[in-house]
Amino acid sequence: MSKVTRTDPQSPAPHAADSHDLIRVHGARENNLKDISIEIPKRRLTVFTGVSGSGKSSLVFHTIAAESQRLINETYSAFVQGFMPTLARPEVDVLDGLTTAIIVDQQRLGADARSTVGTVTDAHAMLRILFSRLGKPHIGPPGAYAFNVPSVRASGAITVERGARKAVKATFTRTGGMCTRCEGRGTVSDIDLTQLYDDSKSIAEGAFTIPGWKSDSFWTVRVYAESGLLDPDKPIRTFTKKEMHDFLHREPTKVKVEGVNLTYEGLIPKIQKSFLSKDKEALQPHIRAFVERAVTFTTCPECDGTRLSEGARSSKIKGISIADACALQISDLAAWVRGLDEPSVAPLLTALRQTLDSFTEIGLGYLSLDRASGTLSGGEAQRVKMIRHLGSSLTDTTYVFDEPTTGLHPHDIQRMNNLLLRLRDKGNTVLVVEHKPETIAIADHVVDLGPGAGAAGGTVCFEGTVEGLRAGSTVTGRHFDDRAAVKKTVRTPTGRLEIRGATTHNLRGVDVDIPLGVLTVVTGVAGSGKSSLVHGSLPGRAGATGEGVVSVDQAPIRGSRRSNPATYTGLLDPIRKAFAKANGVKPGLFSSNSEGACPTCNGAGVTFTDLAMMAGVASPCEECEGKRFQASVLDHHLGGRDISEVLAMSVTEAEEFFGDGEARTPAAHRILGRLADVGLGYLGLGQPLTTLSGGERQRLKLATHMDGKGGVYLLDEPTAGLHLADVEQLLGLLDRLVDSGKSVIVIEHHQAVMAHADWIIDLGPGAGHDGGRIVFEGTPADLVAARSTLTGEHLAAYVGA
Repeated sequence: MSKVTRTDPQSPAPHAADSHDLIRVHGARENNLKDISIEIPKRRLTVFTGVSGSGKSSLVFHTIAAESQRLINETYSAFVQGFMPTLARPEVDVLDGLTTAIIVDQQRLGADARSTVGTVTDAHAMLRILFSRLGKPHIGPPGAYAFNVPSVRASGAITVERGARKAVKATFTRTGGMCTRCEGRGTVSDIDLTQLYDDSKSIAEGAFTIPGWKSDSFWTVRVYAESGLLDPDKPIRTFTKKEMHDFLHREPTKVKVEGVNLTYEGLIPKIQKSFLSKDKEALQPHIRAFVERAVTFTTCPECDGTRLSEGARSSKIKGISIADACALQISDLAAWVRGLDEPSVAPLLTALRQTLDSFTEIGLGYLSLDRASGTLSGGEAQRVKMIRHLGSSLTDTTYVFDEPTTGLHPHDIQRMNNLLLRLRDKGNTVLVVEHKPETIAIADHVVDLGPGAGAAGGTVCFEGTVEGLRAGSTVTGRHFDDRAAVKKTVRTPTGRLEIRGATTHNLRGVDVDIPLGVLTVVTGVAGSGKSSLVHGSLPGRAGATGEGVVSVDQAPIRGSRRSNPATYTGLLDPIRKAFAKANGVKPGLFSSNSEGACPTCNGAGVTFTDLAMMAGVASPCEECEGKRFQASVLDHHLGGRDISEVLAMSVTEAEEFFGDGEARTPAAHRILGRLADVGLGYLGLGQPLTTLSGGERQRLKLATHMDGKGGVYLLDEPTAGLHLADVEQLLGLLDRLVDSGKSVIVIEHHQAVMAHADWIIDLGPGAGHDGGRIVFEGTPADLVAARSTLTGEHLAAYVGA
């Protein structure tokens, strides 16, 4: 190979293209950003930090990444754009130097009952092709190994319109891998009829006990009462055999109710379609509670939970079926694939090996491909999304990460840091929203937003190096080197919760006593079995005092732009009743989703104009001026304020307003006190939930559960999305809960929470089949002194022992 030697001794002048080494943002006003202007270096690792709600996501995701995606979408034709999500231009004056943005956020993966780790990462698709080429006996194309593809057979006459028209008899078959019994879900359901209705009552007397089934609903109760197939005044227990069959199992039948054509269907298939076709994790809390009461899910006896037909399970490579391969821990599956040497499928094996090795490299080697994607935590879901980018040859792109260390043990954070640095070193711009000091420390450039949250945030407090941040006076700088000390004296337990023989997922017959009346932290590396132990053994049990377990998990809050903190926490109910009582009118008038809504915008406060393939335009409603209520409703006052003015208040202002005077409302004041306790005093009561950050949503959920009804509080990584300063406030809240007589059990990786605990249960020693055992039980001081586990070593380093 010949190589041209350069003879020109003069170095050429810099090329004009090399001058574009900054992403310039000027005049950003998205959400709470206050006209900020910054310059971000390209091909560097930039970390954005600041208290929860300070505007980090507004700047990184809703401004920089959103505009990059919008500009890329605009390069397609109008026809193609019609099929793509429409994105509005962010509120910003200038955005220069943007590159293609790849967003790796914490949005949960699709919680469809048939979605697995294998299907969302394409690893299952590659395995299906592999088995369709090498599996013995051969049963068909890749679809024959897919649990989402049913087998289809059809035969009949078809008319071929070519020359002389003639009818031809044809037969069509397609072999799918779906188990016919469970339809590819792996579980079958058995319904407890006593939870659906009270058989001593008639339909007219309100026999149904299903959430949301109201007696005046056309689509549910009235279709049964007025179908003509059943006697609505007859107690259900006195139905004849035929009436009972029609009531429970009848095939869909067209009926007329008050002149409207409706479909009548037996109760059991109707419940299966409306509730059981969705993943339990995706349901609203009260619906999920109903499903857990009414339905027992058992492993499908026909496919043994593999989701696959008998044919798909019978085809094997070296004695391993595709069901066996998907059930293997990914690190073991990667070793099995490396042992296959078949030149005919060499490119496929190479791609599959790279994908499986990426799982191990990113710290997810403990998962299996048949794991339901809805059961992954936010941190696991984010790392699964990273897999397709690890081996990418793309350079000069912008990778945007949302707290990539969420759900990671301190031992695993270093591995994640190395991956971020690897992406940067390939010539990419890496933007990371993060709170953990270990990740902030590796940044080339730091942008600190604040100084507070919500209306008190949205400005750039610091921009520069990590050393400059440490020396600065910002909230992040002051708390950057904070270290909690291990407790010298710990609380004495008042009882214990016994767990015996726990075998959920990778647990190996674990026996453990969880002390009550104290702060207990369950820790261990990601995948060691913490959630399996706690969530698999405790919910539904009563504590020593007979009170139930209140579980606050990481499931995201689902809410539209009509939902806000007042509606989500139940705060709006006492407020509406107080307004109604003071003015002698109905409470429904004071809801923008009900009778009091502005008729022009239907209570949304804005009117939307759909512009087809372009982003729709939202304009403030001209009639209510964005207040969302009818003018007549705003004439009613409580304590000198109308309902729109109350919803515009912050939690702190509303707490004072409802605390005394004419507007005194104890029920509202209690809920507002809980919101203030979790550090959400700055939040607006009417602020749409869609504008809240992840940390704010987590604390909002915690506030709704702090109603004093539970004896044992079970929290799953409550520090997720919290700034270092907010963690201190959270520890104070946990102390108050314990001191009020509650038992608090926390699944957590944050060393400050571990150091603050009265008792630590450490699982491990590794992840997956290398974990599932108790490796330490005792006080934090004993764990630090022993240093016998990975957690002990990191906690000792953290407290400086």
